[in-house]
Amino acid sequence: MVAEPVAGVDYPSTAAQLRRWFPDDEACIEYLARLRWPDGFVCPACSGNGFWRTGPGLWMCATCSRKTSVTAGTLFHRSRTPLSTWFEAIWFVTSSKDGLSAAALQEHLGLVSYETAWAWLRTMRSAMADPEQERLGGGEVQQVEIGEAFLGGVTRDLPGATTLEVPVMIAVERLGPRRLGRLRLETTRYPGSLEALHFAARAVRPEALVATDGAPRFRRLALMGFGHTCVEGYEDPGRGRLLPGPRQVATLLDRWFVGTMRYGVRERHLASYLDEFMFRFDHRTAASRGLPFYRFMVRAANGGPRRREPARPGVR
Repeated sequence: MVAEPVAGVDYPSTAAQLRRWFPDDEACIEYLARLRWPDGFVCPACSGNGFWRTGPGLWMCATCSRKTSVTAGTLFHRSRTPLSTWFEAIWFVTSSKDGLSAAALQEHLGLVSYETAWAWLRTMRSAMADPEQERLGGGEVQQVEIGEAFLGGVTRDLPGATTLEVPVMIAVERLGPRRLGRLRLETTRYPGSLEALHFAARAVRPEALVATDGAPRFRRLALMGFGHTCVEGYEDPGRGRLLPGPRQVATLLDRWFVGTMRYGVRERHLASYLDEFMFRFDHRTAASRGLPFYRFMVRAANGGPRRREPARPGVR
């Protein structure tokens, strides 16, 4: 079993500790190397372990002589911004309960340009996505609730200030009567279609119990190998009581768009905003404010930015 990271040992637990740990780029480079190669340096070309340090953040393989930068392939690659500034920005974004808008990040860091703050946030959101994330279910999960919602206030990528409602598929773990676990979100081209079944196959483990409303299309889940329970009928009075997870997530997502993002979301960037919301939701019960920072840095050090393919025309 992999040991859980410890606050104050594996990651800073406060903003003050963050500044003490990472006063300069050298300290940041050593931390990134520790996250990227927790068991020691591994050459990406030949998998050799021997190395020489040839410069700040540079490792040379003793076997094949390949030079490797600890920031290569990460969101910090070729950035002219000091790593200590990046670390502080990531701390502010990940440790904030509801996240930050570009204007708030600009104010926090004293950036001259709003566009710079917006670009940083976009880059950070790309690293919040985890294409290799585990499917929902297992462990203490009682069931996985699946539903659909319409997210309003998304700005079209067209001239003018028109907005639209975007259909979003929701899968969330039920851990107990008032406890939700992890979350998966995807936009969909066709609400109410069989696309929800493909979403379930991508998001949920085959052995999990899946709970849905009584729509006939969901009855195929049993044929796909899932345990399946449903609330019969779209207007069943018990639907909200038995499947409150997707409805609660939709409400929180809408509030987040209003309160933090001020409905300032363009259609082509929606997937990255959903990535950020999922990251925050899955870390909402973290015992330390620094744990989301640590999880983010692990992803950033081992994969860098990732772009999700659009699930809806115009969303990328």
